[in-house]
Amino acid sequence: MLRYFLFYKPYQVLTQFSAEGEKKTLAHFFKNIPKDVYPVGRLDFDSEGLLLLSNDKKLTQQLLEPRNKHERTYYVQVEGLLDEIARQKLEQGVEINVDGTLYKTLPSKAKIIEGEPHLPERNPPIRFRKNTPTSWLALTLCEGKNRQVRKMTAAVGFPTLRLVRYSIGAFNIEGWDSGQIEELDEQKIFSLFQKKKLSS
Repeated sequence: MLRYFLFYKPYQVLTQFSAEGEKKTLAHFFKNIPKDVYPVGRLDFDSEGLLLLSNDKKLTQQLLEPRNKHERTYYVQVEGLLDEIARQKLEQGVEINVDGTLYKTLPSKAKIIEGEPHLPERNPPIRFRKNTPTSWLALTLCEGKNRQVRKMTAAVGFPTLRLVRYSIGAFNIEGWDSGQIEELDEQKIFSLFQKKKLSS
């Protein structure tokens, strides 16, 4: 039986079921699910947000295949006040280090968010610095290199402070709580990930 779970991964949770020291893992949140259900892609230990888990190998392959260019949007809090020059550079692509080699990221969508997005509080919260302003960015990518978002914002002079994956395909975490889980049926999951495109 094919199973599909969407999960709002909290900060400092490993995207794996196996234990690793004292760190929290997916096993702390998922109880009694089939052993063949695994995360589709990853989210770093220090990142938060939407994660898909499934035992549907065909869907996993389709979503992880770079040429299919499935969009993922991240809400990114950065140190400093983002400007139009930095935003345009992010959209056009910047050079980052990938496994010791310079790589230019594919064109993306970058939008400066006015104010703060509605997200659950992070635990522990970002350390407040009175004299250091911060700003928020919505960054939509169709590729997923290791720690790509953090490397991209650093490349334009704005280090990432908080990183939340807001959406995968058509599904987002609007109104969700950190740690929330929702199981979807096959019809719903394929409508979210554009069934025609996946099956083509």
